[in-house]
Amino acid sequence: MKRCPITYDILTENDPNPYSLRGLRLLSPRLKQLLPLPYSVMEQRQEAILRASKISIQGVQLKLSASLSIKKEIFEFPLKGGTYIIKPPHDIWDEVPENEDLTMRLAKLVGIEVPFHGMVYNTEGQLSYFIKRFDRVGKNTKLAVEDFSQLSGKDRVSKYKSSCEELIKIVEKYCTFPRIENLKLFDRLLFSYLIGNEDMHLKNFSLIRRKGIVELSPAYDFLNTTLILKEATEEIALPLRGKKNKISAEDFWRYLGSERFCFSEKIIEATRKKFKDTIETWKTWIQISFLSPDQKEGYIKLLTERAHVLGPP
Repeated sequence: MKRCPITYDILTENDPNPYSLRGLRLLSPRLKQLLPLPYSVMEQRQEAILRASKISIQGVQLKLSASLSIKKEIFEFPLKGGTYIIKPPHDIWDEVPENEDLTMRLAKLVGIEVPFHGMVYNTEGQLSYFIKRFDRVGKNTKLAVEDFSQLSGKDRVSKYKSSCEELIKIVEKYCTFPRIENLKLFDRLLFSYLIGNEDMHLKNFSLIRRKGIVELSPAYDFLNTTLILKEATEEIALPLRGKKNKISAEDFWRYLGSERFCFSEKIIEATRKKFKDTIETWKTWIQISFLSPDQKEGYIKLLTERAHVLGPP
């Protein structure tokens, strides 16, 4: 069954357009078709390596700054002023674009703010992941964004040398309304554990200033890294209660929720119920995703196991 890689809408088998009309209109109301990326996977990787020192996007995954040309109906790759980030398939790990796109959708389903994103075909028929830059407004305005590594005075080398408890301190120190942002942070920590993202280090959390308010940036870099790495030995990147694995329900609900965030039992119960009620919907989206059957099975298996661990608060 053919699906649109932007919306997951079902396409007719004889439809020559690989994207749904709804998907194209999400990119732009004036877009009637989208041509393949002008680079092959290898060429995307090579371009990303060549441009790594010229664009302000960091991380382990190779990335390209891109802009959408409505007139040419294609993503282009300017050296400056890009409004999208495109990530090609990884040269070692399997199905990374498909994994990240799905995981970001699961985050949105549970109420976590994420930027507009999807996947786009390249000249070889493979998929690359794209995400709209949330730090750009219009053509010339860039919003102020600082990641938690910068805010805590650490560098890329020490981005794992922190803790979940330290994240709370950063929010309380810098956010305009820390109580609201702490609820968002709690959701993201729970989500990362449930879907097997054991690489949420300091640089994967950031604050943004919008309309004079300092708040958590829209979420990014959500992946099921446990599924990708296959032999991951940790469950979370930043220790909770001094540990990175063998996390328990008590660690999350009682210790983190009640003692560290100081949430009421009503808030904790509402959060637990929200995640519990969403899990079956997540499984449906995993099944219709672009992951291979084995990857879908592994994703659902891990999600089920983690949900069982968290159990009731």
